[in-house]
Amino acid sequence: MTDKPKEAAESKAGNSAPPTAEQSAVSSTGRGVTSPYDSPTEQFARVDPAQRPQLSKDVPRTEDELGLDPEVPSTADRKAGGEAPTYEYASIPPAPAPPNDTGRLRRRAGETRRGTLDLGLLLLRLVVGGTFLYHGLQKLTGWFHGPGLDGTRDMMQRGGWDHPTVSAMLLTAGEVGGGALLILGLATPLAAGAFLAVILDAWAWKQGMAPGFQYKAGPGAVELESILAGVAAVIILTGPGRLSFDRNRGWAVRPAAGSFVVLLLAVAAAVGAYWYLHGGNPLTGIGPFD
Repeated sequence: MTDKPKEAAESKAGNSAPPTAEQSAVSSTGRGVTSPYDSPTEQFARVDPAQRPQLSKDVPRTEDELGLDPEVPSTADRKAGGEAPTYEYASIPPAPAPPNDTGRLRRRAGETRRGTLDLGLLLLRLVVGGTFLYHGLQKLTGWFHGPGLDGTRDMMQRGGWDHPTVSAMLLTAGEVGGGALLILGLATPLAAGAFLAVILDAWAWKQGMAPGFQYKAGPGAVELESILAGVAAVIILTGPGRLSFDRNRGWAVRPAAGSFVVLLLAVAAAVGAYWYLHGGNPLTGIGPFD
């Protein structure tokens, strides 16, 4: 009974001083504070307010402090006002829109449109190739009241050819083979080249039969041979067109330097064959070569 008043007196005397943080921590947790992280609130509470970092002073809050241009409308404002977005403030211009595939195909079709060109080339090949095939079959088989191979060899011999058999064979092969390939539009540069070489030799042979150059009249008239030679050169330079077996070849629709080379080779072959097989100048009877 005498201990209770003493305890009450001690408790009243203890109320005069507030408990410290360590005493509060001990009373609440039952153990002493061993680290600042055990009671972070108390540790931060004891930091002097003057020593706390003043973070709010350097944080920008206005548009001027953030460096924004207040006059630049936002995307939402443009959409609300019905304006199309512009790129006045962009450092890189937008990429152009890709071309429409339909428009590209339409332009490509317009560039390669040839109209009636292929039909005209087909008609030209049929006429010229058919003419050559006709004369070649006369010499090869004797059809169409032709002389046949023997008659052709005799004709070449009477015409002054040194090798009449070889000459007759080359002439017949050039007319039959060149004419058939020209009609089909197959290996057209070679067919037209052979056609041109044969007709140039025929031109030189006919105009050398009589003195003086005769184009339209006389025994040495070469009007038909000149026209056929010109047409053969045209076919070499233009190609057979798309209505041919060479339609997938470059020389069919877009002849280039190779066609001009074939033309020169055909002329050289004609001159060499005439010089070797006939033994003379192919220009005999023309102007200064008279």
